[in-house]
Amino acid sequence: MRHRLLLLGAAVLWSTGGAAIKSCGLSAWQLAGGRSLIAAAVLLALVPSTRRRPTRLSAAVAVAYAFTVVLFVSATKLTTAANAIFIQDTAPLWVLLLSPWLLGERPTRGELLSVPVFGLGLGLFFLDQLTPGQVTGNLVALASGVAFGLSILGLRRLGDGGPAALVLGNLLAAAVTMPLWPFGPTPTPMDLGLVAFLGVFQLGLSYLLFTRGLEGTPAVEAALLILLEPVLNPVWTFLFTGERPGPWAVAGGGIILAATAWRTVQPALAGRLARS
Repeated sequence: MRHRLLLLGAAVLWSTGGAAIKSCGLSAWQLAGGRSLIAAAVLLALVPSTRRRPTRLSAAVAVAYAFTVVLFVSATKLTTAANAIFIQDTAPLWVLLLSPWLLGERPTRGELLSVPVFGLGLGLFFLDQLTPGQVTGNLVALASGVAFGLSILGLRRLGDGGPAALVLGNLLAAAVTMPLWPFGPTPTPMDLGLVAFLGVFQLGLSYLLFTRGLEGTPAVEAALLILLEPVLNPVWTFLFTGERPGPWAVAGGGIILAATAWRTVQPALAGRLARS
């Protein structure tokens, strides 16, 4: 039970990103840079395995991860928090499509059946009445989802070298965005507090909870437990900022969650049927 609670705690911390980003008056570049810099410091201090010298593969994964975290903050600033998180959570679709080329893993028939479902859910996000900025935000979130998918594929190849790649990715994100800090709004104490919260808790300690939770939880169950994140993200955003996702976005998010759940559970079910 303790390990499952750790995973749920990680999902809850991750889910606070939308509300905190929306509540912060800093620009996306300032927020992304400050958050990643603090998160890298937290992980380096608390996770000894993050202090490894990077390899070429870990550097490539770090680049993909840096794009993921920066694009997600930008998308959340441009469109609704619900759109940003649900569209980013199409990452399993890109993993499915790219894994034959990058990992040599052929998808199963059940996994291929989830592709049009993901596509349907993704398309619904563009049916709401969107401002030009929100359309741009949706496209940025889509790019974040692709980068997240590449990060997942790379982390699978790295194995226990993954934590070091995540720290390097956060440092790269900070190195690219922090020089733009002087060109953004002057931070208030509230802004600085939100940046610290995002770096320490939403992106730093959440990873520690997640890795500890994985140690005693089956992979399929863990993947389903962390689906709590995209469910809570728009809830916190509504409670703290009053932002409401559009009806088509809610429908699209539900479809993407269902497709992700199926993508997670289907291999385990197929394995059980094969053994029976």
